[in-house]
Amino acid sequence: MAGGFVGGDVGKRAELYEGRITSYFILACIVGSLGGSLFGYDLGVSGGVTSMDDFLKHFFPSVYRRKQAHLHETDYCKYDDQILTLFTSSLYFAGLVSTFGASYVTRKYGRRISIMGGAVSFFLGAAINAGAVNIFMLIIGRILLGIGIGFGNQAVPLYLSEIAPPKIRGAVNQLFQLTTCLGILVADIINYFTEKLHPWGWRLSLGLAMVPATLMFVGGIFLPETPNSLVEQGKLDEARIILEKVRGTHKVDAEFEDLKEASEAARAVKHPFRNLLKPKNRPQLIIGALGIPAFQQLSGMNSILFYAPVIFQSLGMGSGASLYSSIITSSMLVLGALVSMSVVDRLGRRFLFIEAGIQMISSMVVVAVILALKFGRGATLPKDLAIVLVVAICTFVVAYGWSWGPLGWLVPSEIFPLETRSAGQSMVVCVNLFFTAAIAQCFLAMLCHLRYGVFILFAGLIVIMSVFIILLLPETKQVPIEEMSRLWEKHWFWKSIVSRPDSGNNDQKQQETKAATVV
Repeated sequence: MAGGFVGGDVGKRAELYEGRITSYFILACIVGSLGGSLFGYDLGVSGGVTSMDDFLKHFFPSVYRRKQAHLHETDYCKYDDQILTLFTSSLYFAGLVSTFGASYVTRKYGRRISIMGGAVSFFLGAAINAGAVNIFMLIIGRILLGIGIGFGNQAVPLYLSEIAPPKIRGAVNQLFQLTTCLGILVADIINYFTEKLHPWGWRLSLGLAMVPATLMFVGGIFLPETPNSLVEQGKLDEARIILEKVRGTHKVDAEFEDLKEASEAARAVKHPFRNLLKPKNRPQLIIGALGIPAFQQLSGMNSILFYAPVIFQSLGMGSGASLYSSIITSSMLVLGALVSMSVVDRLGRRFLFIEAGIQMISSMVVVAVILALKFGRGATLPKDLAIVLVVAICTFVVAYGWSWGPLGWLVPSEIFPLETRSAGQSMVVCVNLFFTAAIAQCFLAMLCHLRYGVFILFAGLIVIMSVFIILLLPETKQVPIEEMSRLWEKHWFWKSIVSRPDSGNNDQKQQETKAATVV
């Protein structure tokens, strides 16, 4: 039987945690989660802008001419241009590189500094993109946006996981995904209106990204650092004060002791990236740092988000209709995120992953069948099939919205121990951005050459993803981060790996021996 332990046994000390929802905690969550709006706005705005005629005429005239030649036809290849896709993917390649610096800053100076630094970089990138007069300026702006995304995606999920009480950590962490979805929706709505503002509407779409960046930076000034990070930096008194404010009570002894013990174990680790390779951290490495972030992108979701207007136009819809369809799909993404927030700590992570897998596979097959029936150049997609296509994509999107979208960030951020958390989250972001960039760069070419087969490919990958979850991921709902190691010790597969002699148990025994000697 797969799955093994279900998160009920969370340790005696965890049962002593006290606290309530405070205004201080709510402020921290709102400001911290704004990082998702940056990521989401860019996901939504890129595809819309690259389908605007004014933008294409200015920077990609050959693509514009090809588009006009097949204006009302199904032509999968009319947007296939590597420089055009580089406009989208360059941000994620830059984010990939910046992740390594973000990991150091997040660990050394705290989550708050990384969040604010990411906001500054994103603001500058948006400003340059809005004023761009050539492709070089576009790419430079995208690189700065990517650096901002790299820092934000590194720090925000960590921040939300660490600031949240264990019982509602799932819902709180999903604020990142919710604001990401809202950012996508806002971007699609803005694109729908700016597409009508000739010839500068695309500049407004790109420039408005400065708004969430400004809000995140200003909010960051008032943002408290997480108690976990302060303990990690040796600021115990300040950490205790923040923990009491966030929890709304002075009775935080049990939780504070857990934080200190986790920090002591973390300080004993001199090389966190190397420590990830130890058998005791093998589950976190395979599931959290590699598997989930890679599969999140291989689901094909971001391809749909990047290029939804382009996809719909390639299938014969007009510019306005394609942008309107994008608004519908992004609304489904917001709906999915809201559903996930309301049930994730009740139904659990595994249930949402597995149910959504079935729904996403079915939707991709339906999309592939529709496109196969109307396969070929020169054919116009009938209105009834176009409606079914949009419904199928919406069904896929809403399932992703309550599963791989939010849980792809939540589960990795909650399973790493403190000693490898910053390094682990760095790998999560790195792997995520690598596959995001690769898919963004290749998807339009894949659509051109594979046509409907690209959706069959994604369906097959989702089958593999779902089996991966069923076999290897235990339930993590309501399990305190400091107690997460108990899951692997009781899991049917991982228990034999984490219990190996070099799994880190020797380090623990040495710490216990030192503590006994001091006493």
